[in-house]
Amino acid sequence: MSKTIQIHPMEDFKERSRSVLNNPGQRKNFRGAMDFLQAKRRSQFPDQNELAGLRELGAAIRRYSLAKLPQLLEQLERNLITNGIQVHWAQTPDEANAIALGIARRVNAHSVIKGKSMVSEEIEFNHAMQAAGIEALESDMGEYIVQLAGEKPSHIIMPAIHKTKQEIAELFAKEVPGVSYTEDVDALIQIGRRVLRRKFAEADIGLSGVNFLVAETGTLCLVENEGNGRMCSTVPRVHIAITGIEKVVEKLEHVPPLYSLLSRSATGQAVTTYFNLISGPRKPGEKDGPEEVHLILLDNGRTQAYADEELRATLQCIRCGACMNHCPVYGRIGGHAYGTTYPGPIGAIISPHMLGLDSTYPLAFASTLCGACSEVCPVKIPIPEILVRLRNEAQARPDSEEATLRGSGSARTASGTAVWSVWAQVYGRLGLYRLASWFMSRGRALSPTEQGAWTRSRKPLIPAARRLRDLMKERQQ
Repeated sequence: MSKTIQIHPMEDFKERSRSVLNNPGQRKNFRGAMDFLQAKRRSQFPDQNELAGLRELGAAIRRYSLAKLPQLLEQLERNLITNGIQVHWAQTPDEANAIALGIARRVNAHSVIKGKSMVSEEIEFNHAMQAAGIEALESDMGEYIVQLAGEKPSHIIMPAIHKTKQEIAELFAKEVPGVSYTEDVDALIQIGRRVLRRKFAEADIGLSGVNFLVAETGTLCLVENEGNGRMCSTVPRVHIAITGIEKVVEKLEHVPPLYSLLSRSATGQAVTTYFNLISGPRKPGEKDGPEEVHLILLDNGRTQAYADEELRATLQCIRCGACMNHCPVYGRIGGHAYGTTYPGPIGAIISPHMLGLDSTYPLAFASTLCGACSEVCPVKIPIPEILVRLRNEAQARPDSEEATLRGSGSARTASGTAVWSVWAQVYGRLGLYRLASWFMSRGRALSPTEQGAWTRSRKPLIPAARRLRDLMKERQQ
């Protein structure tokens, strides 16, 4: 359990992508998984009119919630405190980990059992706890598998989607004491459950994510399929929930439409197995539940996205993963190639706010801009438009009005700037354009055969022998 999870620098994005593209087995596994998930989603939305209406409603709820975000967060805090939930605010991952570690030390905790939480992945919670001598064990089966393997999740809903049953069988036989090799999926699930069920009873703290925060009632909503979220939030004597500040909605009635969109878009289920509503710690006379409930609300770049009206749409995301399942790029290279907590289209637009555009701008260019992600997004995030915006930010002059994000201008180079400056001069002056096009058509034989990334999969670009201007002139004679 003490293995180091590999965090990949963004400079290696192309190399990681090529390694997957050169692995036919892995590509086949991902293609099969994506086809399966796409079919499951389609089966849940047979009525396109219902889907269109539900998407519009979901997008409207998220836009409305974000428009009132500061007020809703204040209302949420008041009602959570009234319900007995302790609220903590964290600006950075380090602050969030320090808060959790402070709680753990106060209650003399030795172990934490974790439910599914991408935000805990975002802040590297497991490493922070292990560095302090506290065990942090994943209880979601997919997360448990990738933790045993010392890896990061490759999908936000299905963390171990990149692994075959043979790989999992080998992993369990190697890492779980007393386990023999078996490829029986049910047997593998039971092995994991036997290990984890004991840990639920032994853990001092249970940690979970949150899918929706209800401001008017001070309620934490947790969606799950395995029951581990319910165990994490009720069996240990202390429950810590951690989530981003954008997950708040105003009213309880706003949750059902989002819940319907989430479960049907994510896993192709009409409803998930468990839907938990947590409104406080154990009360006098109650027989179960934690003695303390804490909520850590994390910023980590979200206010940067919120401050820009166009980029604010990024925060509408309900973490269903549908954009990944339908993305032709993600379907070929998988999640690990991105090197970030959130891969795929949503990761490409949210990671720059968390890590800086200077560390993540290659992801904005790793897209065909086909629009499949925005067509299936249940809350109608205009992902392609935001990707274009981030591409422009990456190329902007750092001192210009267009440079508004941390790391703006990181993709800008002296050679590229010079080329585009010449291009602008030529195309901005009719005389220069005519002269340049004349030389290009007459000197086409000098066109290079190697033209960088273009000629890796295409024929070289060669100017036509005769310009359109010349052809039109001849036709008029």
